Amino acid sequence: MKRFYKETTVDAAGPGHRVLLDGRPIRTPAKAVMVLPTRGLAEAIAAEWRDVPEQSEINVSHLPLTRLAATGIDRVAGQRHQVIEDAAKYAASDMLCYRAGEPSSLVERQQRLWQPLLDWAVQRYDAPLLVGEGTAFVMQPEASTAKLRAAVAAHGDLALSALYNLTHVAGSLVIALAVSEGHLTPEEAFAAAQLDELYQIERWGEDPIAAKRHAGIRQDIAAGARFLALLERHRLGEMT
Repeated sequence: MKRFYKETTVDAAGPGHRVLLDGRPIRTPAKAVMVLPTRGLAEAIAAEWRDVPEQSEINVSHLPLTRLAATGIDRVAGQRHQVIEDAAKYAASDMLCYRAGEPSSLVERQQRLWQPLLDWAVQRYDAPLLVGEGTAFVMQPEASTAKLRAAVAAHGDLALSALYNLTHVAGSLVIALAVSEGHLTPEEAFAAAQLDELYQIERWGEDPIAAKRHAGIRQDIAAGARFLALLERHRLGEMT
């Protein structure tokens, strides 16, 4: 579908805000009017639509914040319990807990970048996770996975949309929560999530397919971080 509108604006809608295209509110794929809890998020989504080039095909790469908001409204609101479970299950097999045995330079890098994040999870959530070498499954303490699940469930529907996407992209619930809490910048989260691949690229170089995939991961992490920041008070029960 090509860009079909001329003007993009934002207006108030009860306690929230709508994005208007030529005076008509944006709707989600399920046809719900997209009402956003903060003006900052509404303005950012309006800017996405405004920046779509004239006569250009509209695609999801133009609209990462819009996509997260639509998912939160259409999917999370109606399947909240399932989305919480889908994100929380990463706590039982978090990527940060599976370490290389060699070479020593990779072992050192994983320890330097990943261990502080696991230490942060202990300090922030009282949720220590066990670390193992190789790919053999590591059984995590039930108390820790329960506390990380509670941290996931503390997010409102829209924030949960972004948190789930960050968890899936990063392969780590701890990384996603650290981004949500502002403990990691998007670039720091990318470096942690792609540590093993970036290490191999340093040794052997990067091919065009991998470069394109990494650009997409960077965009997804940056969009999730920005979305959560624009929600401002995005915790369940605190949304305005």
